[in-house]
Amino acid sequence: MSSALWISKTGLAAQEKAMATVANNLANVNTVGFKQDRVVFEDLFYTIERQPGAQADEVNTVPSGIQLGSGVRVAGTQKVFTPGSIQTTNQPFDIAIVGGRGFFQVEAPNGEIYYTQSGQFQLNGDGLLVNAQGLPLVPHIEVPEGSTGFTVGSDGVVTAVLPGDSQPTELGQITLVNFTNPGGLEALGGNLYRETVASGMPVEGIPGEDGLGQLKQGALESSNVQVVEAMVSMIAIQRAYEANAKMLDAASGMHQFLNQTV
Repeated sequence: MSSALWISKTGLAAQEKAMATVANNLANVNTVGFKQDRVVFEDLFYTIERQPGAQADEVNTVPSGIQLGSGVRVAGTQKVFTPGSIQTTNQPFDIAIVGGRGFFQVEAPNGEIYYTQSGQFQLNGDGLLVNAQGLPLVPHIEVPEGSTGFTVGSDGVVTAVLPGDSQPTELGQITLVNFTNPGGLEALGGNLYRETVASGMPVEGIPGEDGLGQLKQGALESSNVQVVEAMVSMIAIQRAYEANAKMLDAASGMHQFLNQTV
């Protein structure tokens, strides 16, 4: 395969992955707490036919040399943890993180801790605050049956008026965690993330302290996908894909012409 054909092929493959990333962003435009992905490209290795600065003669050196690239690849995808807009729901178990960073913690059936920025919680049959998959919030918050006036403070203190009481009782404290590199978290689906070596260890704290956001009850953080921006990216990727496809046709035609004439 000629170098031009191979390079065009790598361009097509890279743009296809970029388009899949944009498609996933747009598909999740209404997913609570979703963070959009962006693709990171890098060029492949170079064939050095003449080293820059090589000796041209006894006195002079070449200024640039001859370095031929071999294409492109997707080096990775990065989660963009910019905040989404806050949507008021007036549902008592909906909780948004506002004005700072942070993740809620939920517990998997095997005891592993996962992390999420979706505060769309509800009560299970045991009165525990759980997410949509039924995973309990950590630290556990249990709301006794018949309680009224469920309230979550901006600092994460949870209170409710228990049956037979007239004054609110503290039920627990919601904490948040943050990471040195949130982009290094492993996305599991279901608005969940898992700690990795790249993300660093989770640092737990009280909402509103040490750079962590405060909590807002009766609200949710929307997806941070900007539809117009994603559509512009989609058009740019489509144009790049078409250009690489035309380059592939041109290189193929040149290769066929060479085979016919030689």
